Amino acid sequence: MKKVLLLFYVAFLGLVSCSDDTEPVIIDPTVPSGSLSVQRMGSFVDQNGAGSTGTANLGVDSKGKEFLSFSSNFNTALATGTVTVFLSTSSTFTPDPGNGNPNLLALGPVRKSGENFFAIPTGSSTSKYTHVILWCGSVGVPFGNARLQ
Repeated sequence: MKKVLLLFYVAFLGLVSCSDDTEPVIIDPTVPSGSLSVQRMGSFVDQNGAGSTGTANLGVDSKGKEFLSFSSNFNTALATGTVTVFLSTSSTFTPDPGNGNPNLLALGPVRKSGENFFAIPTGSSTSKYTHVILWCGSVGVPFGNARLQ
């Protein structure tokens, strides 16, 4: 009886693993669906010799999800450690960890030069934020900012 069940199990796995399925569709929630309808944008101003250049765009994708994107010509110094992207109410990075600083919204680290996307957390409103700040935490200095207009 055990041999019959084992044979059935092996045959079942063989049938399931040899199906004619096409490549799986991978949905990446950090990338906009369809095109990004830009609402506000700004050009990066370099700070502290980090070589920050390019454009930041704040917009909505075809499913209504809000994203911050960096243009394909975006560049900043990435070899110094983690460069974190923040939306801010000013061009100056002012941390206030004790109060959770309502004037900053952390979006995540820059992963590469060129095009980058940052999903805006669900429930967050970006209307009060006027700037994008590139903050290098390892040396405690801003690498650039872009005023969103």
